[in-house]
Amino acid sequence: MPNPTVVLVHGAFADATGWIGVISELRSSGIPVIAPPNPLRGLTADAAYLASVLAQIEGPAVLVGHAYGGALITVAGAAENVVGLVYVAAYVPHEGESLGRLQGDFPDSPLTGHLKEWTYPLLDGGSAVEVTIEETAFPSVFAADMPEDVAGVLAAAQRPLAAAAFTESASAAAWRTKPSWALVAGADRTIGPEVQRFGAARAGSVVVELPDASHAVALSEPARVADLIRAAVRATS
Repeated sequence: MPNPTVVLVHGAFADATGWIGVISELRSSGIPVIAPPNPLRGLTADAAYLASVLAQIEGPAVLVGHAYGGALITVAGAAENVVGLVYVAAYVPHEGESLGRLQGDFPDSPLTGHLKEWTYPLLDGGSAVEVTIEETAFPSVFAADMPEDVAGVLAAAQRPLAAAAFTESASAAAWRTKPSWALVAGADRTIGPEVQRFGAARAGSVVVELPDASHAVALSEPARVADLIRAAVRATS
């Protein structure tokens, strides 16, 4: 059986270039990989977009979600051709659970005090709220194990997340029927490690923990992230 296609789903305050090192690692192993854009407009709409991508992939797929992307693979992973889920410093919600509800059971991370609100227009003429991380706080909150100049670029180029993403409930929990793996970033100051551990344990994931990794673990430790994805590919091929 051919290797499944690995689909890398980025999270909030980032874009698909955050997977650059992981993509290089996987391609060197002959693993087909794509990293589609995440619209970051809300759990329901973003999961529907990811599902549309999956529907156009021939053969099986392994979904990899970083951060908020973990919520998307939890929902869209119910697709028939998804054979495995990999969570990277990610939220792992249950069906009917919002990210706000999941996070509410744990102490706030440093992210909470450093969000900046913006507004954007809706098609009906109204407006909605989106958030970014304050640029001066971004390096310590999101990318503490990255060089300062790189963290500064990431801060300037970050993509905002619609606030609705925190309140919409997951319509499915693919980890109930699909095997899963999880990488816990032990020094994460965006999504607390305890939140990551809880979700991974509830999902019955195979867990790897990097004690010193920041939220930007896919950029700072691409080989370790790719190793976990390779394990998922081997197990599902």
